Amino acid sequence: MNITVKLFASFRTGRFDIESGDYPAGATVADVADSLKLPRTELGIMMVNNRHVKLDRPLEEGDTLALFPLLGGG
Repeated sequence: MNITVKLFASFRTGRFDIESGDYPAGATVADVADSLKLPRTELGIMMVNNRHVKLDRPLEEGDTLALFPLLGGG
């Protein structure tokens, strides 16, 4: 299935900003993050089609997944 993945902030370093890719049916947010070698401990905001989701959220054909790292600051 075709999924559009958007990466933000430090996740873009050495990767991409926006990219479409084919993932197996039943793939989850965690599966995509793992395939991109994004440490789960660094995942902050995860959104599918502009809605907050958790790692176990299954993806569907045509979804847009946005991944943001944890942000710190004061």
